[in-house]
Amino acid sequence: MKIPRFYSNLDQYLKPNKVLVIYGPRQVGKTTLLQDYLEKSKWNYRLDSGEDIRIQEIFESRDFNKIKEYARGFELIAIDEAQKINDVGVGLKILVDQVPGIHVIATGSSSFDLAGQVGEPLTGRKITLLLYPIAQMEMEKILNPFDLRGKLEEFLIFGSYPEVITASEPQEKMRLLTEISSSYLLKDILSLDRIKSPKILLDLLRLLAFQIGAEVSLSEIGQKIGLDYKTVARYIDLLEKNFVILTLRGYSRNLRNEITKKSKYYFYDTGIRNSLIANFNPIELRNDIGMLWENFLVMERKKKLSYKAVSANLYFWRTWQGKEIDLLEERQGRLFAYEFKWSGTAREPKLFRQTYPDSDFFCINRDNYQEFIV
Repeated sequence: MKIPRFYSNLDQYLKPNKVLVIYGPRQVGKTTLLQDYLEKSKWNYRLDSGEDIRIQEIFESRDFNKIKEYARGFELIAIDEAQKINDVGVGLKILVDQVPGIHVIATGSSSFDLAGQVGEPLTGRKITLLLYPIAQMEMEKILNPFDLRGKLEEFLIFGSYPEVITASEPQEKMRLLTEISSSYLLKDILSLDRIKSPKILLDLLRLLAFQIGAEVSLSEIGQKIGLDYKTVARYIDLLEKNFVILTLRGYSRNLRNEITKKSKYYFYDTGIRNSLIANFNPIELRNDIGMLWENFLVMERKKKLSYKAVSANLYFWRTWQGKEIDLLEERQGRLFAYEFKWSGTAREPKLFRQTYPDSDFFCINRDNYQEFIV
């Protein structure tokens, strides 16, 4: 089964003498997206990998003549795994500055690696796209709403990585998720000198996996795994930049008793989360369905906003008295509040309405979730 991606046609994003940078977690299909596009395109293109030593030598040399010679005769240069090239942004800047009319695509697996290298050198010379695990709005292209709803349990348990979705048997899905989480998920992070121990990083992830949707104290986590507050904060920052977790911070504009210091953490993929805690049990045997449901909806909403280019700030809301709302969207100068329920409904907290009278409140459950994320 071939799943059409939202960015399947890259024509509208390609501009002469600019670099189209495609980010995303490992194994979400960046290479497949690039290859499929190039095979169908009419470009006279050149496709190489940043893992190729020859390509590394050319771009790391910063030699104008070498880079111009490399690109001669091609309309489009595509480099997969571009983050493997040291200071790749400088080499790409030379390419787009020295070769008139050239089009360039570069893919990379982790933002802290590739974005850090291309950000400043390519200021004003790049367009960036973020590719997520498969979104429900992408699945809608091949499944009608009824059939898509029928696979909801699969998405909650096994997540949305392309290979996992297309695997036919549960055992194969579990095997793939275990491989992704053990071999690919932390590969970029663990290559850094500053990471002391892979075990500590996994312990941190497992602790976060058990606390989805709850406010997390970094000091308490640090005490449990033997790290100081600053180190835990740095590790979480790396996990977020590597597209493993998403951080939501508390929203406050008026009340002193609104919680803003703690954060909530969600996994980019529920299958990865379940793999980390080794729990692929069906829905009826789980006691964490509320967590999974919230994680699923937050991330699918994030994908939708990103793909539709809707500018919004995401928060949660909670008071010291325990009044809370799962997700707040601040967009177009207004607040939109969402409470997530696997079953039943939810009422808007009176205190929230009194504090933010111009906001809109919605309860998202299994009856109306598709409109929210698709």
